[in-house]
Amino acid sequence: MRKALLLSAPIVAAAVAYPTIAAAPRFDTPAPVAFMEDLSSGAVLFQKDADRRMPPASMAKMMTVYVAFEMIKRGDLKLDQMITVEPETWRRWHGPQAGSTMFLSPGEQVSVANLLYGIVVLSGNDACVVLAEGISGTEQAFADRMNDAAKKLGLTNSHFGNSNGWPDNGVTYVTARDLAKLAAATIEHHPRLYKQFYSRRDFTWGKTLGSGAAITQANRDPLLGRVAGADGLKTGHTEEAGYGFTGSAEQNGRRLVMVLAGLTSFNQRADESVRFMKWGFGAWQSKPLVKKGRQVGEAQVQLGGSGTVGLVAPKDLTVALPSGAVPAMSGKIVYNGPIKAPIKAGAHVADLVVSSPGLPDQTLPLAAAADVGEAGFFGRAWAGLTGLFG
Repeated sequence: MRKALLLSAPIVAAAVAYPTIAAAPRFDTPAPVAFMEDLSSGAVLFQKDADRRMPPASMAKMMTVYVAFEMIKRGDLKLDQMITVEPETWRRWHGPQAGSTMFLSPGEQVSVANLLYGIVVLSGNDACVVLAEGISGTEQAFADRMNDAAKKLGLTNSHFGNSNGWPDNGVTYVTARDLAKLAAATIEHHPRLYKQFYSRRDFTWGKTLGSGAAITQANRDPLLGRVAGADGLKTGHTEEAGYGFTGSAEQNGRRLVMVLAGLTSFNQRADESVRFMKWGFGAWQSKPLVKKGRQVGEAQVQLGGSGTVGLVAPKDLTVALPSGAVPAMSGKIVYNGPIKAPIKAGAHVADLVVSSPGLPDQTLPLAAAADVGEAGFFGRAWAGLTGLFG
């Protein structure tokens, strides 16, 4: 049962004074699809057709990388593990007809780390397929891994038919909201790997025909070097999808994730991406709300050694507000409850939903303040009796 507990005014509005009614800042873009979320507060700052299913083009490669990161984290894949470029794979994925390439060679042994650089920095279609086959045997088997990961992340409007986003008659599709969720999961679940691979400015692999000169290609991320704190993620382009980009930047501890899709040119994508991200940081501000570790309320517990559990901020909680605004705020604690024991301290068991007139609701996580074990036999029996007789 979904429970909602209203908070007392001092808890939610402690950080504000002289409250006013604020309006969300306006932003206009020629992009048919756009989405921006402030990960620090959970606030959606902008959305335009964010749930439209669309082909991702090379933005699908974010999921290929995420699956690899997950396997590395579990110890199932090593960065120095070598994978062989199969001649048949090379024949399919080299030359102008193969799109972006890492310039791999048939029979070449390439480490997982270098294949990841080839995917993230160079957007190599060949690198994706070689990595997918090296991990799962076939690209289709790897796509099954991608869809399993998508399901676990709650990407309810996405499906992957291949590892690199190559057009496949609609089998592969995503939404801007799902791409932002995937980007957030990559950043939050794998911060070390994210930093290592996504912010690299260029990468050198392969040699030119004739002279044999090394081939260096620049990262296509339009924010790198143009927006402070930019450090990822992935561009995409096909005739069907147009020009798209999923990007992220962090400034003063505040991280934004943005998605644009359906733009008409390389330059338009670059300019709109920079303008969109600068708007996110300039038109909105971050305000502290609850310090890490502070108890905000409590939730009911079912069949536990205690009937309630305290709810605390798992990190410093902030809200996103229009720059210069001091709006009135109210809040409520929301959770599916009673929460069934056992409960681990620090587990995400509830949310703090902050509302302000004229602005979208912002949902912030709350964690269990302490362990709550299961009730003993008599405790369970008593709970059964009280439940039976209301």
